[in-house]
Amino acid sequence: MDKFQEMQAFVAVVDAGSFVRAADALGSSKAAVSRYISDLEDRLGVRLLNRTTRSLSMTGDGQAFYYHCVELLAALDEAEGDLSTRSAEASGLVRISAPVTFGILHLAPLWGDFLERYPKVRLEVALSDRAVDLVEDGFDLAIRISSVMQPSLIARRLATTRLVLCASPSYLERRGTPQHASELAQHDVVAYTYGAFRDEWIFEGPDGEVRVKVSPRLFANNGDTCRAAALRGQGVILQPDFLVGGDLRSGELVEILPGYRTPDLGVYALYASRRHLPLKLRYLIDFLVEAFKPAA
Repeated sequence: MDKFQEMQAFVAVVDAGSFVRAADALGSSKAAVSRYISDLEDRLGVRLLNRTTRSLSMTGDGQAFYYHCVELLAALDEAEGDLSTRSAEASGLVRISAPVTFGILHLAPLWGDFLERYPKVRLEVALSDRAVDLVEDGFDLAIRISSVMQPSLIARRLATTRLVLCASPSYLERRGTPQHASELAQHDVVAYTYGAFRDEWIFEGPDGEVRVKVSPRLFANNGDTCRAAALRGQGVILQPDFLVGGDLRSGELVEILPGYRTPDLGVYALYASRRHLPLKLRYLIDFLVEAFKPAA
């Protein structure tokens, strides 16, 4: 069986959330996609997906393999591009959508370096935590933080981040520190509007999956607002480590329930077309991948 087709089917199933939708996206049949996944699991000797009649989710091995597959498939797509264009000069406007906090903390310092390297390229950067539609909203590239991607988009992973459950010392002194994830149902919570969890937080704990129905005192569509509320002692937050890492190191926020984790999130550069990628966009994607590469 073609390894490329197996990986392509696996990524499509994860992105689409079902075998039927994945088959539609690939222009294949549900039976063929199911066979690819089964052959892949047999060849690797691990279970990649948990399947029930009502749900489909990745195993721990599946999540790790998914990230590798996304990168390999994206790299292969780009390698098929016309290499002769590498000698040409990139020019023109690139419109970019990026999350607010990540865009300020980690992307803003990079734009100057890119523009110096490619002086004929212009950038228009729009910061919003809303997941834009690249085609309808007219963006060339979107930076998105998520565990799954849309099957219609091409993704290059830039980095990973984990969500941290934390609160201020003053809040924990007043309300007590939870010892089990289920106790969060009795705590004040500040929730992220665009997050996958909203008012049902799902963790993998020492005894398996735990689902907790929380009652947020505040919903916010921006992580900085959630962080600010937590710093003022307003409740527990579940936010990425790139946002709260400094607060954890300074002690202004305290991580709680470290034994209960959510899946790590990927930071992706997304674009809509596999072929005939404009040189200005190809260079920008390569620049971002290189900028976020871990130091040796």
